Amino acid sequence: MSNQKIKKGINRRSFLRSTAAAGAGLALSPMAPGQTGGKKADDINVALLGAGAQGQVLMTACLKIPGIRFKAVCDIWTAYNQRRVSRLLDRYGHKLNTYEDYEEMLDKEKDLDAAIVATPDFWHADHAVGCLKAGLHVYCEKEMSNTLEGARRIVQAVKEADKLLQVGHQRRSNPRYIHCYEKLIQEAKLLGRITTINGQWNRSKTACKDLLWPKKAPIDQATLEKYGFKSMEQFRNWRWFKGLGGGPIVDLGSHQIDIYSWFLGANPKSIMASGGIDYWKEHEWYDNVMAIYEYETKQGTIRAFYQTITTNSSQGYFETFMGDEGTLAISEASSRGGVYRELSAPEWDKWVKLKYLSEPAKKEEKSESGAVLDVRETVPVAKYDLPVRMDKPYHQPHLENFFDAIRGKAKLNCPAEIGYETAVTVLKVNEAVEAARKLDFKPEEFA
Repeated sequence: MSNQKIKKGINRRSFLRSTAAAGAGLALSPMAPGQTGGKKADDINVALLGAGAQGQVLMTACLKIPGIRFKAVCDIWTAYNQRRVSRLLDRYGHKLNTYEDYEEMLDKEKDLDAAIVATPDFWHADHAVGCLKAGLHVYCEKEMSNTLEGARRIVQAVKEADKLLQVGHQRRSNPRYIHCYEKLIQEAKLLGRITTINGQWNRSKTACKDLLWPKKAPIDQATLEKYGFKSMEQFRNWRWFKGLGGGPIVDLGSHQIDIYSWFLGANPKSIMASGGIDYWKEHEWYDNVMAIYEYETKQGTIRAFYQTITTNSSQGYFETFMGDEGTLAISEASSRGGVYRELSAPEWDKWVKLKYLSEPAKKEEKSESGAVLDVRETVPVAKYDLPVRMDKPYHQPHLENFFDAIRGKAKLNCPAEIGYETAVTVLKVNEAVEAARKLDFKPEEFA
């Protein structure tokens, strides 16, 4: 249904409701910053639940998207997060109300269309389910819950409410990742048979130090306890506490492990992992983990390694997919990544002409040393650059996909069912660390 065919008497909420189920392709649109004036039929009124670091990242991305109006901000740190974000939004022309309690917000705000949930993981289920029951579409940051019970509650609530829920695995909307999946892997099959995957997210000890807070603006003890925190230290560093966060494999690894399953078109069949509290002795979650998944595909078994450490930032974060004809190295950072052709593979000139690849950065070489080639020697191969770049904030395309789906212009790239499968895949790592042995996935776990 086009905007021109909408009757004059129909209101914005009715328009959004009537178009939410329609299909089409992904539409990415630039924005004039601060565009909030001139109310239109397809404007979307949004509430932000959780105005901490991640909530502010999502808010900043939303400010670049046309037709998004923030109407409410909810955060329990009223003297800092809530005040800071609401004042910023006010400067951008968003007239909104502020809340400490999300239930009060949902009770009083009657003109909301969607909510962005960027609260600590252990609150995701309550917040997402509450918003869905209130008739809102929901963008829920990953992990969709720190427990499978919570994730199942969200999936069930989506079905009952008949509303959209996007899980914040934003690489699924990244044009570079979409290009690699659709063009290089699915269509051109440049990697041949994928046999191995490596991935990591390493962070320095400086980046992992406990977060502090302005001593003049703490949350009072009664409020902290009401919302599940024992202290300001725990509130600020909830990711390191069991029962609040899911540990570094959930906090960091879920983004990349989600890509493993997406690119392979399969869920894993087994996992074994090792991790421990080896450095940050005051934390409850381990500070490093190394995991190995096994996937079974039509082409055969694939082993996928993943690690995250919190004491050294060597090589940052990336994913590498290795096949018998080529290798794809990719990262969310546009400055990294490329495709490498095995010397025995067919030439890729066709795919360069089709713009699936850029011209190789260097010619394939016989040997680094110039000596007679030893068949066991690893020979440098040509690197082909990816022709697609990301010129937007990392989260913006995923948010655009969410809002376009509400308007009926797109299908969600990471709906609740996919987010649930990733939660099953990732949370099992914690079980494997505790069990200190290989664990098998059962098909019904992903249902």
